[in-house]
Amino acid sequence: MTESQEDQAKVALVMGAGDAIGSAIVRRFAERGLTVCAARRNGEKLEDLVQELTAEGHRAHGFSCDARKEDAVEALFAQIEAEVGPLEVVVFNVGANVPLGILETDTRKFFKIWEMACFGGFLTGREAARYMTRRGHGTIIFTGATASVRGAAGFGAFASAKHGLRALAQSMARELGPQNIHVGHIVVDAGVDTEWVSNMIPDFDKLKANDGIVDPYDMAANYVTLYDQPRNSWTFEMDVRPWIENW
Repeated sequence: MTESQEDQAKVALVMGAGDAIGSAIVRRFAERGLTVCAARRNGEKLEDLVQELTAEGHRAHGFSCDARKEDAVEALFAQIEAEVGPLEVVVFNVGANVPLGILETDTRKFFKIWEMACFGGFLTGREAARYMTRRGHGTIIFTGATASVRGAAGFGAFASAKHGLRALAQSMARELGPQNIHVGHIVVDAGVDTEWVSNMIPDFDKLKANDGIVDPYDMAANYVTLYDQPRNSWTFEMDVRPWIENW
């Protein structure tokens, strides 16, 4: 088996393959040579991405999955392992960046944000570990945010969930590292080129023109970098920001 064939036999799953960062991560791993599986709640929205990658000669699959549902996550992993191939990389990229003042945050909204950004990460990370520990290798990466390390006004629910996800990733890294499984956490501490961010930042176009906004495709290269690291030099946490971002 050639090196290219060996890479194609490996599978990367991106849970939360949205239109920006998630899809860019899927593309980066496809270009790296792995078979890619993209999953999001509305899997039909992945059809264009899968068709595009397939037309370019990559092996790509799209799935519908609600990362908050244990049975759905378990079924997705089982299906990929049985029908596509062994999972080499799993990325949890589900977002729940919803601005809510504390007085406007009812229990239903708080719980839903926690389910999406934290509990979903637990379910995805646990299932990834379940298969990877049997084989004795693998990479699990969680997407974090500014809210992973500091809570801003109006983002209490989101910050609590992202703090929880980071803590989960830290614990998993310490538990699974000695089992040859690399666990990483990427803190995206900046505005990313998405429609939501463009509507939030008044000088968005000026910042983007001056590389002051994170490009999803450029940022997604960091996930492949973590995957390719030798185990004697693993990075747990990577902090990503553009060159003119204030610290």
